[in-house]
Amino acid sequence: MGVRLSILGVLGAVLRRELSLAVRQKGEVLTPIVFFVVVASLFPLGVGPESNLLLQMAPGVVWVSALLATMLSLPRMFATDYLDGSLEQLMLSPTPLALLAAAKALSHFLMSGLPLVLVAPVLGLQFGMDTASLGTLVLTLLLGTPTLSLIGSIGAALTLGVRGSGVLLSLLILPLYIPVLIFGAGAVGAQSSGSVNAHYSLLAALLVLAGFFSPLATAAALKISLE
Repeated sequence: MGVRLSILGVLGAVLRRELSLAVRQKGEVLTPIVFFVVVASLFPLGVGPESNLLLQMAPGVVWVSALLATMLSLPRMFATDYLDGSLEQLMLSPTPLALLAAAKALSHFLMSGLPLVLVAPVLGLQFGMDTASLGTLVLTLLLGTPTLSLIGSIGAALTLGVRGSGVLLSLLILPLYIPVLIFGAGAVGAQSSGSVNAHYSLLAALLVLAGFFSPLATAAALKISLE
C-alpha cells in the first residue's frame, strides 16, 4: 500500500510541476494545437469541395496532423530538466527512473495529446464526417496519442543535448509511429464493414506494450545521454 502511495505521489508531483510550467509557457502548449488545426484545415482548401473525396481522406488527414503536432513538443519533454540540472538530481533520487519517464510521458499526453483529441471532432465536421465516424475518430485518437507520447519519450531521451535533435528525433520515431497511424486512420473506414473492434484491440495492445516497455527504454536512454 505504501509503495502504491509513493508511486502516486511521484506521478502527482511530476504532473503538478509540468502543469505549472505549462501555465507559465502557454505558447508551447498552444503551438501544437494551432499547428494541428491549421494543417488539417488546409487540406480541404487544397483538395477542393468534393465531399466524397474529403470524407474518404478525413481520418488520414486528421491522424497525420495529430502525429506531426505531437512531435512538435517532444524535444522539450526533457530539455528543461536537462538544462537546469534537475534531471541529474532526479536520476540520483531513490525513485525509479522508469517511473519518472512514465510520468513525463503522461504529462506530455495531457498537455499535447489530449487537447488534440478534444479538437478533432470540430475538424472532422469540416470534412463532413457523421456522428459515428467522429466517435470512432475520437476513440482511436484517445487510444493512439498516449502511445505516441510514450514512444516519443524514447526518442526525446536519446537525442537529449544533441545539436539538431529535432530532425534526428523525427528519423528515429517516425518508423515506430507507422503502426499506430495505420490502425488509427483505418478504424473509421473499418467501421462500415463492422471490423472496427479489431482496430481498437490493436491500438489498445500497442498502448499496453508501449506503457510497459517505453519507460524502461526511456530510462536507459536518459542514462546514456547523461553519461
